Amino acid sequence: MSLSIPDVTVAEPAFHSSECPKVSQVLSRIGDKWSVLVIMILSRGTRRFSDLKRDIGGVSQRMLTMCLRGLERDGLVKRTVYPVVPPRVEYELTAMGQSLCEPVLALGNWALDHIAEINTAQMAYDSKDDAD
Repeated sequence: MSLSIPDVTVAEPAFHSSECPKVSQVLSRIGDKWSVLVIMILSRGTRRFSDLKRDIGGVSQRMLTMCLRGLERDGLVKRTVYPVVPPRVEYELTAMGQSLCEPVLALGNWALDHIAEINTAQMAYDSKDDAD
């Protein structure tokens, strides 16, 4: 069975409503703006913390650390510490993290493709509110 929206057919979710809290937890992790950016960057290969922080831009060290720990806890990112002085730490996607690349990259690319339209819509909405 599928749900119909005018001119759009969406497959019915394969989970039951009792599973929504579990799905919500996963989506809150992978849908977080920092997680999406980390996954997009790691999809290109292993990176050090400082490389991730520089490539993302605007993320604090604390937020990036929390994001990476969460992704590691969920089994999406592997953290490797090399026993050298100073310590070298690298991050890479696990096999499960790699399987997430396609939908996350699609979401990221969709955002890039529509950013101008979204900005235009926001300005129109905001100017409508200012006029009221």
